[in-house]
Amino acid sequence: MTHSASHTQAHHHPPADPRRWAALAVICVAQFMLILDVTVVNVALPDMAADLRLDRATLTWAVTAYTLCFGGLMLLGGRLADALGARRTLLAGLAVFTAASLVTGLAENAPTLLGGRIAQGVGAALLSPAALSIVTTAFHGTERNKALGVWAAIGGSGAAAGVLIGGVLTDGPGWQWVFYVNVPIGLAVLATLPALVPARAPQPARLDIPGALLVTAGTASLIYGLVEAGDSGWGDSATLVPLAGAAVLYAGFAAVERAARAPLMDLGMFTRRPVLAGAFLMLVATALLIAYFFLGSVYLQHVRGFSPLRTGLLFLPMAVATALGAHLAARLVGRVGSRAVAVGGMVIAALGSVPLTRLSDDGSVYTGLLPGFVVASLGLGAVFVTATTTALGMVDHHTAGLASGVVNTFHEVGGSIGVAVVSTIAAAGIDAGTVGGFTDAFTACALAAGVSAAVAGGLVPRGKPQLTGGPHVH
Repeated sequence: MTHSASHTQAHHHPPADPRRWAALAVICVAQFMLILDVTVVNVALPDMAADLRLDRATLTWAVTAYTLCFGGLMLLGGRLADALGARRTLLAGLAVFTAASLVTGLAENAPTLLGGRIAQGVGAALLSPAALSIVTTAFHGTERNKALGVWAAIGGSGAAAGVLIGGVLTDGPGWQWVFYVNVPIGLAVLATLPALVPARAPQPARLDIPGALLVTAGTASLIYGLVEAGDSGWGDSATLVPLAGAAVLYAGFAAVERAARAPLMDLGMFTRRPVLAGAFLMLVATALLIAYFFLGSVYLQHVRGFSPLRTGLLFLPMAVATALGAHLAARLVGRVGSRAVAVGGMVIAALGSVPLTRLSDDGSVYTGLLPGFVVASLGLGAVFVTATTTALGMVDHHTAGLASGVVNTFHEVGGSIGVAVVSTIAAAGIDAGTVGGFTDAFTACALAAGVSAAVAGGLVPRGKPQLTGGPHVH
């Protein structure tokens, strides 16, 4: 018996499964597809709009419908993984996601496209928490930290690869292939996974389906109102009614959660300052980053006439900067504390956004747009890590899973809200193909980052987080 095996058994863990690293590799491929689909669509948007005659609102929903369902239903997906077994839930989610990808690629009109994106989001919400559950139960001790490190790296590289792969596929075989590419990969994972992941007995769990539906409907209503404001104005009933509806649905969600015996989200978590701070940072950072991808892609292709591939390549330094910011923050948080890194990251994001407010119809994107994007992304990468470490490193070990679920939800939903807001502010520019609306939207981003830096200074607790090795954000 090796030292590591005797060490493992001394801690009352079951014997390590020899297939666990192969299983991790296959599970990470599945998770990579889900993360890829958040950003891969951005570069394909102008071609999709031209082919399917999509207006600005539909174009916005092509991005947000996926992240909305992914984020809104993720906590329910985690409960289903407990109730039905993680392997079964993962395979079901992957089957739904793969079939939905085929439908979305075949779409010839807006309803089919958006229906496919919604179904992709549902599949992702089932797959991702089940996959993370399998990773955390298959590994123990220092191995678990290594496995979770691989998992976290997939999240960062998936978003980065999305913009480049989106450009290559859209410029090559066509925008449909940003969805078709998931089909053979999904089928391959479906075929190999059952042999690598053992079936485990499901745990009895209550399902809070009303809670999941209310929070998703509330966010959908909020996004609908935000997008509608771009066409009808902020004071029009077409904007105000869905926004009021969102408030009612969120209030209903809060009431259901308080009354439920097994609530989807323990609202008491938000009375814990580290979790509230982590959720806030994650919401704003994701909103800004996905907004930059959305605005940048439409500006470069629609206003400046760039090809999808050239656009994807231009986004690559931005993706590298995000990863670099995350890497630096991971080292700094333990030395200077969460608050300093969070405020610093948001200030850097605000400074990076300033050159974007001065874009023109003919100036060089390599001296204006690109440096601004890279600096802003560096700051946001630091905020992502701080959001996770604050929420998970300053709560008890046994609540780390709950805190992780809250932060993950705000990660996906933040992207939806960010795109909806900037799409509305930039509406005139997107419709007319002029720079005016884009500079307004980037000004709003700069202000949001600046205000968030001030809020973080008061909200993020002092001190240095102690990571428990619990579940991590993707």
